Amino acid sequence: MHLLEAGSADRPCVLLLHGFPEIAYSWRKVMPALAAAGYYVIAPDQRGYGRTTGWDPAYDGDLASFRLTNLVRDMVGLLAVLGLPSVNAVVGHDFGASVAAWCALLRPDIFRTVVLMSAPFAGPPAPDAPIAVDIHRALAALDRPRKHYQWFYATREANADMWRCRQGVHAFLRAYFHFKSGDWAGNNPVPLRGWTASELARMPTYYIMDLDRGMADTVASEMPPA
Repeated sequence: MHLLEAGSADRPCVLLLHGFPEIAYSWRKVMPALAAAGYYVIAPDQRGYGRTTGWDPAYDGDLASFRLTNLVRDMVGLLAVLGLPSVNAVVGHDFGASVAAWCALLRPDIFRTVVLMSAPFAGPPAPDAPIAVDIHRALAALDRPRKHYQWFYATREANADMWRCRQGVHAFLRAYFHFKSGDWAGNNPVPLRGWTASELARMPTYYIMDLDRGMADTVASEMPPA
């Protein structure tokens, strides 16, 4: 597991868990400030990200190893290797918030406090939870057919769409992150009235994409000024 550290290991520990599409380096501007405040700060590349290895990377590989309980186990094992019986706080951003929440839920003796950023925790699924609407089919049936970006990222062709895009990876990432930033004029948050295709279609196309487009084409027109 690849790990970034800041501060002295004899101080209270804060564990930082990045989101998607990020790595531990995403915390580079936060870690020095926390260290200066008196904390020992650790930020790993989570399973499936960055320089951390140890799973089948093939598209058809076994996804069971990426269950949230295994991601929690990764953090418990990391702390054990570092000789840390507990952390003062686990901080999760985006998808890392889900991991942080489950860390605190499953092992409150180790993860004593939790901070969730960007992604609220819905809690464990209830035994009598209603059957989810097939939102992907509903999006595809709209007058302007759409698809959820997570559905696209789960397809076999998604990696090549971005990694081998015609504009090049650097230009793609510049446009992608500008499109999702506060600098993009179209990012005006609005409340959604429900988990329906018509409501989701109000979101920008980096979230609810056109059905016939990949992500590289979706963001290509949003390149920021040089």
